[in-house]
Amino acid sequence: MRELEEIVSALEKGNVDLDKSIALYERGEILKKHCEALLKSAEARVEKIVQGPDGSAKGVAPLDVE
Repeated sequence: MRELEEIVSALEKGNVDLDKSIALYERGEILKKHCEALLKSAEARVEKIVQGPDGSAKGVAPLDVE
């Protein structure tokens, strides 16, 4: 994530030549996809507590991530 933030910062400053900008953008896309995959995996492991009619915890169910 830190590397992705550094890439965004460098591109936003605009003081990088075109070839370097393209290379940074491509690396940023790879890092973005990797971070999204990690997040999706983490979300799949998170569960929510299900309450019964009386408000007490009844169990757990997968978290809806959409």
